[in-house]
Amino acid sequence: MQLDDVRKLDASTQEALRRRAVRLVEEKACTHQYAADAVGVARQTVSKWVSACRRGGSSALQSHKRGRDSASQKALTGREEHRLQQMIRDKCPDQLKLPFALWTAAAVQELIDREWGKHLALSTVRLYLQRWGFTPKKPLIRAKERCPARIQRWLATEYPAILRRAKAEGALILWGDETGVCNQDQIGRSYAPQGQTPVLTKTTKRFSTAMISVVSNRGELRFMVYDGALNVATFLRFLRRLIRGRQQKLFLIVDNLKVHHAYKVQAWVAQHQSALELCFLPPYAPELNPDEYLNNDLKQRLSLRPKPRDKPSLVKQVRATMQSLQRQPARTRSYFRAPAVRYAA
Repeated sequence: MQLDDVRKLDASTQEALRRRAVRLVEEKACTHQYAADAVGVARQTVSKWVSACRRGGSSALQSHKRGRDSASQKALTGREEHRLQQMIRDKCPDQLKLPFALWTAAAVQELIDREWGKHLALSTVRLYLQRWGFTPKKPLIRAKERCPARIQRWLATEYPAILRRAKAEGALILWGDETGVCNQDQIGRSYAPQGQTPVLTKTTKRFSTAMISVVSNRGELRFMVYDGALNVATFLRFLRRLIRGRQQKLFLIVDNLKVHHAYKVQAWVAQHQSALELCFLPPYAPELNPDEYLNNDLKQRLSLRPKPRDKPSLVKQVRATMQSLQRQPARTRSYFRAPAVRYAA
């Protein structure tokens, strides 16, 4: 009696049937048809088993996984995979003349098609990315004008030189930055029953204020709230407040805002060089400034407070939040633990 489909049997049963059929032919001298009837398969199947056993021995009757192995099933070769991963790590899509800003599955799909003429389904591309350990992430924003060599020189040479001078002169290093705060800034999230969107009421009028601040890796925090854009007069007013009553010299590290390089600012600093020196970060490298983490902390805390009704309320909230942070030097020191600014800790 012939079986419906031997392939539906488990591997060990299939192997036992093959061995029994071959034994009947080879050891019992039975015909192929008799052996086929005995195990329930077609005569041609038994003939294949017997031929395979004669060519490869009894090991030819062992069960093996059907189909191609996983390596041969891949659409990309090992060399192509390595090259593709390298391109995704080192380049942006537009640098490779692809019409994409970010590395999406569609962008990778088009790159594969262009480089090797292989059109893979998007689901297959995502499987490759997952196998390589590539996951979708929110990208950091970096200016095209930034110079990696200049940043490396700052980390390897320029800042260590400032640090040595500060230690030799008993000076304190401060990191400064400016930020704006608006009542229309993005808010956080709020819990609500499933299916219901929380509603926040606020004025449609737009008002804002600005703040300049400095932090040190010892936990010091100083700030000043002001109106409008930073100008020379406002910056000099902050510097005067910063050195007032201090016996210790300051090295203030700031970015390359035009005001920081203004002639009047440089002249004032030259007159007060025993009290303060200005140093400048590499252009377009805000991630190297620990004071950026203070700005983020301020805005996150403000997002949890009730929305201000008017500008005086906003200024009051900013001052109260900053004064609260001034009383937490450990919090200020924690800004220097971020990987990008750990060099300044």
